[in-house]
Amino acid sequence: MILLLALGAGLVIGLGWAKLRGHSYQIPRLSYLWLAIVAFLPQFFVTYFERTRALAPDWLAALAIVTSQVLLFLFAWFNRHLPGMLVLIIGLVLNSTVMIANGGFMPINPQTVERIVGEEKIASFESGNRIGYKDILLPTDETRLELLADRFLPPDGFPYQVAFSLGDIFIALGAFWILAYQKSTT
Repeated sequence: MILLLALGAGLVIGLGWAKLRGHSYQIPRLSYLWLAIVAFLPQFFVTYFERTRALAPDWLAALAIVTSQVLLFLFAWFNRHLPGMLVLIIGLVLNSTVMIANGGFMPINPQTVERIVGEEKIASFESGNRIGYKDILLPTDETRLELLADRFLPPDGFPYQVAFSLGDIFIALGAFWILAYQKSTT
């Protein structure tokens, strides 16, 4: 969610800035774009696609998620010359580190989940089990590198409540910067 907002805002700012300067918007030139697409596929099949998600054991889902992270890192590394890409890389490294340290899934604590789903529904979740697509429910004291876990939430009253991590913030800032930046053509 935070990434979609950042992408949209970056595109709007980039388009606006180009228009203000009387230039056409310059789409960032991404090398190895196919790698980003390939990186998403393992994750898609074990987390988002219902039919294959039900068949994939947790170890395979964790492997697919970590593999996706590594491939996304390679894509970002090949494009590190773009303004904002190093910030995005920092986010990928932070997220990958906490996920690898916690068995391949992004840890989220019960208090954060309770704020999203409510007190009644949290009782149906078991500690140590996957919830959502890529998260694992872990108490703070059982989470390795808890500072990097999904622990932040949008302000109360925001129409869509979803937890995000420090790494997600860096990824979103990097993506925003990549799309918003328009180099001078004078």
